Amino acid sequence: MSKKYLIVVDGQKDFVTGALRNEEAIRTLPNLLKKVEETDPNKVMILATMDTHGPDYMNTLEGQKLPVPHCIKDTDGWHLVPELEKLLEQKRSEVKDNRKPVTGVGVAYKPTFGSYELIDSIYCEVEDTPVEFEICGYCTDICVVSNALMLRAAFPNAPITVDASCCAGVTPEAHKAALTVMKSCQIDVVNED
Repeated sequence: MSKKYLIVVDGQKDFVTGALRNEEAIRTLPNLLKKVEETDPNKVMILATMDTHGPDYMNTLEGQKLPVPHCIKDTDGWHLVPELEKLLEQKRSEVKDNRKPVTGVGVAYKPTFGSYELIDSIYCEVEDTPVEFEICGYCTDICVVSNALMLRAAFPNAPITVDASCCAGVTPEAHKAALTVMKSCQIDVVNED
């Protein structure tokens, strides 16, 4: 029997209504929230990533290439959108046995597009157990694709699915391009427009 994960990538205020406001993210947020709401944390581990930058963001390579301060730790825009934060808290309270390492709800903070912490935490928990992943979140063409490809590299035989209806790219064209890249890397894309 395989261990299942729902990875919610960067459902933070700055990617939805904040510094990097995205109308497509606003449009798809209800789908993402519904997916989290319908996920049983006693059967599927829910992991949320959070883009996390420091006050020196503008001095980093990313800050030079994308000169819009966002997801600066402990600022309002760094926090998860309130509806998602509330749902994750509710899901934490639904977990019947917190001693099971691959059930429940967790958060991985990441200073860049992909999360080594996410990969390491999953790898340590599952050892040789087969795994399955479903991914949703923001931005499809940056952090979603980065994490999906990192998971593909770390777990080459694991089924990985991306729910396109629960994602948004920087632009609709960039979203579609990222979906194409993921499909090329044997990641299943569902609910594509």
